[in-house]
Amino acid sequence: MNLRFYNARVLTMEENKDIFLGEVWVQNERITYVGAAKEVSDIKKVAWDREVDAKGNVLMPGFKNAHTHSGMTALRSFADDLPLSEWLEKQVFPIEAKMSDEDVYELTRLAVMEYLTSGITAIFDMYLSPDMIAKACEDTGMRVVQTSGINKFGPTLAVLEERYLKLNGTSPLTSFRLGFHAEYTCSKELLEQVSALAHKYKAPIFTHNSETREEVAGCIERYGMTPTAFLDSLGMFEYGGGGYHCVYLTDDDIAIFKKRNMTVVTNPGSNTKLASGVAPIQKFLDAGLNIAIGTDGPASNNCLDMFREMFLVTGLAKLEAKDASAVDAIQVLKMATTGGAVAMGLTECDVLAEGKLADIIMIDLHQPNMQPLNNIAKNIVYSGSKQNIKMTMIHGKVLYENYEYHIGVNPEEIYQKVNEIIKRLKG
Repeated sequence: MNLRFYNARVLTMEENKDIFLGEVWVQNERITYVGAAKEVSDIKKVAWDREVDAKGNVLMPGFKNAHTHSGMTALRSFADDLPLSEWLEKQVFPIEAKMSDEDVYELTRLAVMEYLTSGITAIFDMYLSPDMIAKACEDTGMRVVQTSGINKFGPTLAVLEERYLKLNGTSPLTSFRLGFHAEYTCSKELLEQVSALAHKYKAPIFTHNSETREEVAGCIERYGMTPTAFLDSLGMFEYGGGGYHCVYLTDDDIAIFKKRNMTVVTNPGSNTKLASGVAPIQKFLDAGLNIAIGTDGPASNNCLDMFREMFLVTGLAKLEAKDASAVDAIQVLKMATTGGAVAMGLTECDVLAEGKLADIIMIDLHQPNMQPLNNIAKNIVYSGSKQNIKMTMIHGKVLYENYEYHIGVNPEEIYQKVNEIIKRLKG
């Protein structure tokens, strides 16, 4: 399909490139032109399937949700106001033990709908039933990168390797990266096996890392090192990777992240709700680390809203640093787009440029929270909200536009199914 967007304010997210008034052309799944308005003669050379007057609204790359557990939509507002350990062991794990593959499929479709309303065009998912997550995302059009949550309870290392091989390259929308749940849920032997797998495939590794003080203290008690230092001693990050949360990284940990070219994926909404703490984002920036943003799961957040996460990243960082100039909004916008793309290996849909994949969102400026137009990019971070997402396109397909979904299923059907699922799981 040939699509032409014109009269748009284009924010490409390329380095040192300001917003400009122009056009974006899309042919099938690729961007074929980004620039100033073309001559009428050039425009007429193309047989357009659709021409969209953006009316001065912003076109930009979609947000990358670099850490989530989509299937946990079942637990939204089910087990709130509890500390992390009690929340996991007494509420989350017992419900998850009852979930079927079909449950995960429906719960993931619900999450996809919410991602689209927030301008999220790719997710980095760690959850049960990866095959069904991949299917749910393919069926709805969402781009998904998965990573394993392997731990001492399962699955086996053989299953992890099988998924790594099977879920990479089966669809242009799905891929899979090696990972494990966390140091504290894995034996040393299992971690050594995961590290060996990373060396076998020369692949990066992703895991929850230093989310709470208790996690770090426990690792030091077991191994005499922080989680980052211990895992690095096993050769875990020889080929890079990253950590989710990273609230309590030491200076030595940060140096390891830098040396290994690892990404910090910050999750301020979840860390706030679970009282885990505030990550030192300015220190990470000063160290030159790549930083991405994730919502975490809808049980610990409880919404999948990149706008809220962006504001919390900068707001909490300013409090933590006691400096109102810390973590500039433009830096946060990069974390939510290009930073996430780097973490997820999505280098073909990081910016708006000719030849890149067409993962594009339109930000509605014709609403009071986006006016006046003093600084549009900063406005997106400081005052933008899901109400400003006018369109979400993934792989050249418009999946959400003007508050309507184009995902091949009636939303009410999904709502009905997920409510039936949670009623059964709680029974």
